[in-house]
Amino acid sequence: MSDSRRGILGAAGLLAGSVLLARVLGFVRDALFATQVGVGSAGDAYFAAFMIPDMLGYFMAAGAAAIAVTPPYLRRLEREGPEVAAQFASTVVGNVGVFAVAATIALWFFAEPLLRLQFDQFDDATITQTVRLMRIVLPAQIFFLTGGILRGVLMAHGRFGPQAAASVVYSAMPIVGGLILAGAEGFAWGTLVGAVIGQWAIPVLALRRLPGAVGRIRINPFDMDFREYVWLALPLMLGLGLATVDEWYEKWFGGQLQAGAIAAITYARKLMMAPVAVVGQAVGAALLPTLTMLFQREDRDGFEQTLTTTLRATLGLGILAGGALAVFRFSIIELLYEHGRFSSANTNEVAGLLLILAIAVPGWVVQQVAVRGFYARGEMWRAMTLSTIVALSVFPLYAWGARAEGLRGLAMASALAISLNAGITLGWLRVRTGAPNLLLLAETLGRTALVTSLAAGGASCLLHWLGDRVEAPIVALLLGGSLYALATIMGIALLGDAPLRDALAAVVRRLRASR
Repeated sequence: MSDSRRGILGAAGLLAGSVLLARVLGFVRDALFATQVGVGSAGDAYFAAFMIPDMLGYFMAAGAAAIAVTPPYLRRLEREGPEVAAQFASTVVGNVGVFAVAATIALWFFAEPLLRLQFDQFDDATITQTVRLMRIVLPAQIFFLTGGILRGVLMAHGRFGPQAAASVVYSAMPIVGGLILAGAEGFAWGTLVGAVIGQWAIPVLALRRLPGAVGRIRINPFDMDFREYVWLALPLMLGLGLATVDEWYEKWFGGQLQAGAIAAITYARKLMMAPVAVVGQAVGAALLPTLTMLFQREDRDGFEQTLTTTLRATLGLGILAGGALAVFRFSIIELLYEHGRFSSANTNEVAGLLLILAIAVPGWVVQQVAVRGFYARGEMWRAMTLSTIVALSVFPLYAWGARAEGLRGLAMASALAISLNAGITLGWLRVRTGAPNLLLLAETLGRTALVTSLAAGGASCLLHWLGDRVEAPIVALLLGGSLYALATIMGIALLGDAPLRDALAAVVRRLRASR
């Protein structure tokens, strides 16, 4: 295994572990929220309150701040020295912070008319509650934006620990807020505190161990450094990536259906996004610095091999994760959500949506990794132009799905659109870079689908046999999950492709070393 692959594996393992822990905390938060709030107008108000803040973060590239910062920062660090790189980072942080504060103040005052425009089916009481919750969580975007830039600098230096800690702290604080203040407001205040501490304070403290990595904060919107950042971030701000607008479409069209529709599809989406974050986002974040350095050093073979191998591994893991979600959907939802005001009828509704959304997990994880191939080359405009065209083109698909089949149709539209988006992205990436090798990806798809089918079939038979014999969902999950995992390991060893076998061998070596 090459040094670059070891580095990616180590960083991805750290980030995946932290994301997994963050997702577990997120499910604890969701279970507590389901118990206190349930599925209804109050749940709709809470989830709708994040719509405008998330859009602000998207249009200011909060989630992609590290993506826009890493390539130019690394280039300056390698070619011009740490002082020039530090000046670049300080200029970007200062200007982004000023714009974020100004936008937050403006949206705070215009919250109610904007929400009435988006959710015209909400009654006055629901709108009032949504406005109150939105104004609580809105300032969190300031800390997402500036903290994302700082974490990008840290990852450029190979420091992935703060990124890992940030996600865990951010996921833990809403639980604390929900326990202190019962109801949706407690979760909203916890979200804000989690953003301040996890997304901003942790990287600030970590940078004290890297003196000179970021210089004294500078505010000059016309500075050349900031203009370069804006040029790289602008397509991420203006482009409508389906990975983001998929959730917007679900909420917009879900808001036109029955009360509780937004909450129901959001619960299912949160479960579906857990393996996407653990596999796709973690690997993508770890992959970007390595791909960027390979491209800047003009190592074409290394770039193509690293990208192809990483995509094969993530595709395989995505297929296995999607199969697990489909098989264990009822047990997972019963364990996490079916408490208090979340009924068994709600479980059946969310489980039906999750079965459909699980089909899209491989497409989600592949998309998260594939776009890094464009970002590493500085081709943000190409990537987001393609993504925007796809996102706008599938809009009628969501409208038709919601009108024809309600929530299930909305979920089917989402699964189909994401899968198409991933396939188109891979094809365009192949044209631009020569990677990935699509035949090898097809081999991974076929082999892993066979392994997943065998493992899922065995686990489903066990769950059916357990039936009424076992009422506790945790027991069904433990027994069925153990069988699924064992069948998967055996299937990978016998039928899996090389990247999955290598990943399995690496995990075994780490477990032996730690023991």
